[in-house]
Amino acid sequence: MVPILRDGRLNVSMPRTWLAFWRIGFGVIWLVDAWFKWQPAFVNEFVSYLSGNISGSQPAWVDAWIHFWVETVKIDPKLFAYLVALGETLIALALLFGVGVRLFAVLGSALSLIIWSTGEAFGGPYTTGVTDIGAAIIYVGGFALLALTQSGYAVGLDGWLGLNGWSWRKVQSTESS
Repeated sequence: MVPILRDGRLNVSMPRTWLAFWRIGFGVIWLVDAWFKWQPAFVNEFVSYLSGNISGSQPAWVDAWIHFWVETVKIDPKLFAYLVALGETLIALALLFGVGVRLFAVLGSALSLIIWSTGEAFGGPYTTGVTDIGAAIIYVGGFALLALTQSGYAVGLDGWLGLNGWSWRKVQSTESS
C-alpha cells in the first residue's frame, strides 16, 4: 500500500484481495456476534443489558439517553432483540457475500453507533482511570473503509453482478459505444 498523489488528490492503492480479506473477516466477526444475539439468553435479557448501563457514575445525559432506550425497548423487548439479531445477520451475510456492501456498511455504522451509545454507554462509565471508549465505535471505522472502497467488487457478488454497491442497480457504463 503506497500513497500516491494523483490529480491533486491523495490515493492509496490497496489490492482487491486485501479488501476482500478485510470484508470477509469483518463479516465473520459480525456473523459470530449475530449468532450470540439469536441465543435465548440475549433475547430474554435484552432489557437488562441496556438497563445495566444506567448508573450514578455517568453524566446525567448518558443515563437519560439509555433510560429513553430502555423504556422504548420495554414496549416489546423480544421484538427489539430479534430486530438487532436480524440486522446483524443481514450485515454479516452482505459482508461475507459482498453484496450491497456500501449500503450495508452504512447500516452497520448506524447499528454500531446505536450499540455503542446504549449497550456500551458511550464507552462509559465515566470515572477516573477508565481508558476504554468501547469496541462498537471502532466498528464505525471498519465500516467506513468498506463503504469508501469497492470491497464488494473484490471476490464478491457486487463485482460479479456489476452492482454499484449503494443499491441493486447495475452500474451504467460511462464508455461510448
